[in-house]
Amino acid sequence: MPKYVYRFCEGDKDQKDLLGGKGANLAEMTKLGLPVPPGFTVTTDACRAYLRDGEVPDELAVQVTRALREVEEELGRQLGDPDDPLLVSVRSGAKFSMPGMMETVLNIGLNDSSVEGLAKVSGDSRFAWDSYRRLIQMFGKTVLDVDGDLFSSALDTKKSDRGVTMDYELSVGALQELVSEFKEIVRKETGTAFPQDPREQLDLATEAVFRSWNTERAHIYRRREKIPHDLGTAVNVCTMVFGNMGETSGTGVCFTRDPSTGRAGVYGDYLVNAQGEDVVAGIRNTLSLADLEELDKVSYDELRAAMRRLETHYRDLCDIEFTIERGKLWLLQTRVGKRTAGAAFRVATQLVDERMITIDEALTRVTGEQLTQLMFPQFATGAERDLLTRAMPASPGAAVGKIAFNNEEAQAMAEAGISCILVRRETNPDDLPGMVAAAGVLTARGGKTSHAAVVARGMGKTCVCGAESLDVDAASKTLRVRGHDGVFTSQDTIAIDGTTGEVFLGDVAVVDSPVMTYIHSGLEKALEAAPDEDTRELVLAVDRLMQHADSVRRLSVRANADTPEDARNAVARGAQGVGLCRTEHMFLGERRQFVQDLILASTDEERVAALAALLPLQKGDFIEMMETMDSKPMTVRLIDPPLHEFLPDLTELSVKVAVDKANGVLDPADEELLHVVRAHHEANPMLGLRGVRLLLTMPGLIELQVRAIAEAAVERLRVGGNPRPEIMIPLVGSVRELQIARDRAQKVLDEVSEESGMDLSFPIGAMIELPRAALTSEHIASEADFFSFGTNDLTQTTWGFSRDDVEGSFFGHYTDEGIFGVSPFETLDRDGVGQMVRIGAEGARATKPGIKLGVCGEHGGDPDSIQFFHSVGLNYVSCSPYRVPVARLEAGRAVILDEVQDEAQATA
Repeated sequence: MPKYVYRFCEGDKDQKDLLGGKGANLAEMTKLGLPVPPGFTVTTDACRAYLRDGEVPDELAVQVTRALREVEEELGRQLGDPDDPLLVSVRSGAKFSMPGMMETVLNIGLNDSSVEGLAKVSGDSRFAWDSYRRLIQMFGKTVLDVDGDLFSSALDTKKSDRGVTMDYELSVGALQELVSEFKEIVRKETGTAFPQDPREQLDLATEAVFRSWNTERAHIYRRREKIPHDLGTAVNVCTMVFGNMGETSGTGVCFTRDPSTGRAGVYGDYLVNAQGEDVVAGIRNTLSLADLEELDKVSYDELRAAMRRLETHYRDLCDIEFTIERGKLWLLQTRVGKRTAGAAFRVATQLVDERMITIDEALTRVTGEQLTQLMFPQFATGAERDLLTRAMPASPGAAVGKIAFNNEEAQAMAEAGISCILVRRETNPDDLPGMVAAAGVLTARGGKTSHAAVVARGMGKTCVCGAESLDVDAASKTLRVRGHDGVFTSQDTIAIDGTTGEVFLGDVAVVDSPVMTYIHSGLEKALEAAPDEDTRELVLAVDRLMQHADSVRRLSVRANADTPEDARNAVARGAQGVGLCRTEHMFLGERRQFVQDLILASTDEERVAALAALLPLQKGDFIEMMETMDSKPMTVRLIDPPLHEFLPDLTELSVKVAVDKANGVLDPADEELLHVVRAHHEANPMLGLRGVRLLLTMPGLIELQVRAIAEAAVERLRVGGNPRPEIMIPLVGSVRELQIARDRAQKVLDEVSEESGMDLSFPIGAMIELPRAALTSEHIASEADFFSFGTNDLTQTTWGFSRDDVEGSFFGHYTDEGIFGVSPFETLDRDGVGQMVRIGAEGARATKPGIKLGVCGEHGGDPDSIQFFHSVGLNYVSCSPYRVPVARLEAGRAVILDEVQDEAQATA
């Protein structure tokens, strides 16, 4: 028979998978001899069986009976006994804390008979009837799905009729009337009477907790917190202890350190003569723990001793729920407390200084996500705000500026020193110049993996997407917001919060965070700018853990950088090189015309002229980037996108030609251009003529780019520099493709070496972004000096997704159905795309054991993905310059977490 029920005395804190976090910690406190009311836990296995089969396992009722009788024997009372009733609470408790997401029912065991016995035993009729009305109210709403407002309205009416404002001011008679009214509400709404059998109450409440795992709010919370949907929840059945038995009773929550700042001290709330939900509901003002010391010194001292013992035992900040029943302290729950990002860093280093954890352990107590939060720009505290709308927070931070409706406006404002927000229905690659110029991006459509979101995150730009209440008219350059009067233009200022998704009208002051000042300007300047001691301590904590992460990590951290400015930002944030320089980004803006000239060239002379015009421009960019990255590796990816991205839009150009022709003003050049655009138009350009295919079919393109790299390197060598370019061929699927491209690239390197007298022995490698490349990596590696996994395209080609198309059409549905826990474009799909990376790495090293392997997709800056890349044994990750600090921290954490996992497996 499967074991579905564990007494608190049977488990421990390491059984969270089975007993849930709450049950495991109740068991641990019981083992420590702390005052925990007796009880038992129904396991997550039982919940999963219930959710799978639609009914509780047959064995569960038998096991509950056995555990319940053991509790009854220990206490000398029986559930619902009419003379001296045992009452229990039924609470959810998943592996990961989900506060407020699932259900709780208190006072199980009360009925029309046992309420009289409780009144007699407690000597307090008011307490007994108040407990009964609470049970019916909670049970009706949680278990029987009765509208909770019906009970609340009846309670409010009763207080109004009796001329009181607080629940505890109602008399026994009023509470007895409420019980009758509540039972009538249950009968009317459900067609059945409130159950009087205590065991039926217990069983129905347990099922209700199981069901609450799949409520909409629980699903939303798990999606946001990346908690798997298949874990299920445990159910904790705990003997009731009462904080509402008079002035010597009460209930509270406390923390062993301040969860907001990490500051050591005594933090918590306490309510006299109250039950636990009263503290959470905020129905009246709480007292501090210092007040508790004045009211009940004995209980306070016992609580403080328990807090110290639990923090020592868990070696972390603890969150504790407690009840005092007539002077007797009971601990109802403890867990490692949730905390702000700033508190996480401060507490971790404090515990090191207190000799409670090692510096390695401290590194595992913080995350890249928390560091990201500390780096975001922030709106100034107390600034006035006029909310316009809320949408999807796509790229965190705070940005304020005039509305810009297109690239030209954004660039003009930037050149004039005016901050702006690019506002579009949605963005596409043509909007890149405007996104670069703008302080932030706001779109009416799209989500967290839309073009706007992905590009904004890569650039460290604040972005809010999917603001459906916006009506953006780019033609008339106007913005309307549903629910707000007026029309907004480029003369209006808006502010966007990429952390919350809020959009405000008017100016809101934005400041750099102290941690961003540290990352960009160094420790000394950050400490000088710190406004108080708490901020200084935070900056020092971040610096200490970042330094340790850098000292232990095996993965190098590079940056994706396409411009000299990107390269400077990367170095300032600690990048050890460039892992991806996308050369096509050097051909945007005014330079786009030169690429069009190359595409339109009909003779060798025209082609040579177009190439000659591009060469000095690209060479100049490389010289500046190599100077910034001197002595650091710089992986240059040769041109990758399809040609149509450098040509006018087919539909717009067709309309223009047709209109001009009808009006007799057609320019022959436009007609010729339309012919070329049609010739290069592709139904699915993502899988068309791009990458190595384009390089091999367009004469001179490889030679142009390699010569620009080589001549730039020569210029740097002549002035004493140490350029370290690495040439990467994109979209390789066949070893023969790479062989041809490599031969052509090497020929140019040899020519420039001979011309300059300089040794240009630069590595030539392949970007692995096709499943075939990963599966045949042992062959491709024979022609490659390095591999870089392009996980953006590898995700698209492995899944068969086009990122630009799929999110808006079905990603939301896939997330709701649990097909995705998180978008595979945000966090690497380990089971699919991850296996392609693993196979590619193993194949490459089978051919060349020392081959250098990296990753340059957006996943290179994602904390969860970095853990995987470390485990596969890659040499480096490359990410946006703005995510470099996060990657550094996570690469260090990966080493420690890997060691912890190895130790756990060895012990097991």
